[in-house]
Amino acid sequence: MSERIILGIDPGTNIMGYGVLQVVGNKPNVMAMGVIDLRKYGDHYLKLGKIFERVNGIISEYLPDEMAIEAPFFGKNVQSMLKLGRAQGVAMAAAIHRQIPITEYAPLKIKMSITGNGKASKEQVADMLRRMLHIPQEEMGKWLDATDALGAAYCHYMQMNRPQTEKKYSSWKDFANKNSSRITGQ
Repeated sequence: MSERIILGIDPGTNIMGYGVLQVVGNKPNVMAMGVIDLRKYGDHYLKLGKIFERVNGIISEYLPDEMAIEAPFFGKNVQSMLKLGRAQGVAMAAAIHRQIPITEYAPLKIKMSITGNGKASKEQVADMLRRMLHIPQEEMGKWLDATDALGAAYCHYMQMNRPQTEKKYSSWKDFANKNSSRITGQ
């Protein structure tokens, strides 16, 4: 049986979530999830240094084969976006430093792959992960950033296990046009 380990990251400059998913064969199991609490550091550059150190430490401990990271969503506050992008970049740099392939997922994609609803709340995502991965309630923790990170890893697992088709289609109409005999039964 093949094994791979996926590190999920939910970037943040105050609280950064991480989740580690072990996939044996086609069965995912949670190895770890938690947060990197950066609130005690006042200097933004010091926070970035701590992100690099801690992500490197998590990589050393769990030896992931891949990293899945949540892409920053576009908000109204440009300064917040800039800081979040830096935090994401530093976490990515730690993975690149260790030659770990990175895949970035939009929050909508992560929510959609876990709950079927791109507008699901953080609580709904956490509850679905708890149920799908059989995580005991007492191990869920108080930070939803950890389950968001685990969600990125789970989304990556789902994407990597999708059956691949020979043909690529741009839309349902494109599929219908290229497969008219399958649709009409002729």
